[in-house]
Amino acid sequence: MNIITKDTDIYEVTFIGAGPVALYGMYYSGLRRTRSKVIDMLGEVGGGLMALYPEKYIYDVGGFPKVLAKDLVRDLKAQANQYDHSYCLEEKVLGVEKMPDGILKLTTPKGEHLSRSIVVCAGMGAYIPKRIDIPNVQELEGAGVFYFVRRLKDFAGKKILVVGGGDSAFDYSMMLEPVAESITHIHRNDFFAAHEDSVQKVMNSSVRMKFPFWEVKQIEGDDWVRKVTIVQSQTGETETLDIDAIIFNIGFITNMGPIEEWGLEIDKNSIKVDSRMRTNIDGIFAAGDVVTYEGKLKLISTGFGEVAVAVNNAKSYIDPKAKVNPGHSTEKHEMTLRKIAREKKKAEIQQNEE
Repeated sequence: MNIITKDTDIYEVTFIGAGPVALYGMYYSGLRRTRSKVIDMLGEVGGGLMALYPEKYIYDVGGFPKVLAKDLVRDLKAQANQYDHSYCLEEKVLGVEKMPDGILKLTTPKGEHLSRSIVVCAGMGAYIPKRIDIPNVQELEGAGVFYFVRRLKDFAGKKILVVGGGDSAFDYSMMLEPVAESITHIHRNDFFAAHEDSVQKVMNSSVRMKFPFWEVKQIEGDDWVRKVTIVQSQTGETETLDIDAIIFNIGFITNMGPIEEWGLEIDKNSIKVDSRMRTNIDGIFAAGDVVTYEGKLKLISTGFGEVAVAVNNAKSYIDPKAKVNPGHSTEKHEMTLRKIAREKKKAEIQQNEE
């Protein structure tokens, strides 16, 4: 039984979700001298990057030709930790209530959190991979059937089948190609939902591409995957492959969980926001993959910009005298660090005098 406790310390900004967008938001809130905390149901920061594919390369973040997901998370955390923030991990926010004084109360199984504003950075919510309906798939999950690649070494020297036509499927083929014995990559459509450059790089590699209209027909194995039969659905042509691992990446079913019950305006499993990243509830902002607006692109790079907009507007919401546009980040960063140093020195002098 959980003992419900109440943290009476009121933070200025509370981030829900500790993925890359929230980590950057925590850094930015430090620039604006707002005390922030982050609440996440996972046991570590990084969101889907760490939970699903820590060793996958990320290609669309400014300043990095490519960067491993786990390294990006490490650097984002180091950037955020220049300032004093609180991390509340392995906590799931069940509900949000606005108190009569305007303070927002967040309830989790572990207790209550009070905040003057909230920035929801919950990504796509819970990821449930789509599964194909053929025999042996569920029985062999984890025994050769996979939906994510967490560690490259688990696939070293393996004969691999990659299934899917999106960015993650092509990223998996690119990241595994240097370590695998062989890779066959199939796709059932005559178009790809991936960046053109990623498709071209896989096409130019040793990966054997088979498309369009190729699907998995049968999987054979006892305690591990041994063979897979694939079929060209238009012609009926089949091919049986000796295989060590199958990586399915044919999409996900997302679930926003309790967020759907908070009274936020939801459109197609996403939170509607305006140009200031404001939701329909005063004091609650949102950024990253969880939001939708006209022209929305679900990229980490756009999420960084959105959360900066959210934090600046949260600052103005908390303190109407504060400017939404704070000026250049370099000047602001240096001024903030100097102010922190002065406050620390002043506290040390006071402590010595006492």
